[in-house]
Amino acid sequence: MTEKNHSENLRRELSVGEVATRSGVAVSTLHFYETKGLIKSMRSQGNQRRYPRSVLRRIAVIKIAQRTGIPLADIQKTLSSLPSDRPLMARDWERLSRNWKADLNERIAKLTALRDQLTSCIGCGCLSMSDCPLRNPYDTLSEKGNGAYLIEHPEE
Repeated sequence: MTEKNHSENLRRELSVGEVATRSGVAVSTLHFYETKGLIKSMRSQGNQRRYPRSVLRRIAVIKIAQRTGIPLADIQKTLSSLPSDRPLMARDWERLSRNWKADLNERIAKLTALRDQLTSCIGCGCLSMSDCPLRNPYDTLSEKGNGAYLIEHPEE
């Protein structure tokens, strides 16, 4: 391959199939991401989707964020604050990961508290958050609202 061809190949846009192969994400997932505003494509003269090469890094970030349990709406909101006309840079990732790390730490703390509460509750055998004489004597939590109130307010 000549240097000119190599340079042109690096600049050219990718088809949906090429993006799916390179990213390890199904074509249907790419279409879904696009409908959710996570990625953007352009249309060729033949009305086929074409993606900039920078979409590969954006998809990698989406996949990492999803693995940590970040909702797609939050991922979309965060990504929409970044320029879409260039690849994500290290400084972008630092900002994204800092914000997501705080959210992840909060969720880990809630899950740890829930795990620790489950250990003590399982001992009695009732497994009832509403009737448990240890967690909710005389069902006093019903006055504070519906649902599993202690899960959302573990400090009480």
